[in-house]
Amino acid sequence: MSTESIRMVLIGPPGAGKGTQAPNLVEKFHACHLSTGDMLRSQIAKNTELGQEAKKIMDQGGLVSDEIMVNMIKDELTNNPACKNGFILDGFPRTIPQAEKLDQMLAERGTPLQRAVELQVDDDLLVARITGRLIHPASGRSYHKLFNPPKVDMVDDVTGEPLIQRSDDNADALKKRLAGYHAQTEPIVDFYKKTGIWSGVDASQPPATVWDEILKSLSQK
Repeated sequence: MSTESIRMVLIGPPGAGKGTQAPNLVEKFHACHLSTGDMLRSQIAKNTELGQEAKKIMDQGGLVSDEIMVNMIKDELTNNPACKNGFILDGFPRTIPQAEKLDQMLAERGTPLQRAVELQVDDDLLVARITGRLIHPASGRSYHKLFNPPKVDMVDDVTGEPLIQRSDDNADALKKRLAGYHAQTEPIVDFYKKTGIWSGVDASQPPATVWDEILKSLSQK
């Protein structure tokens, strides 16, 4: 894979370190980071047609359709200048039909996926990681009480604003999320293994080691 561009999916359970590694990938490859939550918020904020459709569904408590999500990704790839060197998809696809729709759309654009990297961590370690996680809401920067504490307790290093702990970052909620993640995502991993673009990285290691392993997996032909 050339270092000039990147087209990849980043797969991993909550707390595997996607939020730590995605910015590294963005910086190295000058690509765009497409996280499903951010894309939805951005399209709703810009009041686009897709955003209006998504908001209507979400306001009724429904799940935004695969069609809308794939179209949002397509819209970002077409209109976001940061995407011209490629993209890092995070949080999508979550199901086989989504992966198939995504592949089809990317094939039509002539920009197929090059890599699907899975950050692999045992559930027990994730519970320890997540229950100590602290977030700076405005930027999405994350810290950890044990592994990556802020310089000043409960305060963002950059802005000095207070950090929060998300309400769903507790052990019971997390175990439910992990069960859902495994049920949904393991088929995705098999899907990408079959297409030959999958690689797994042991994400229980320190972030710098995980980063080196990701780069190694990206440079494999």
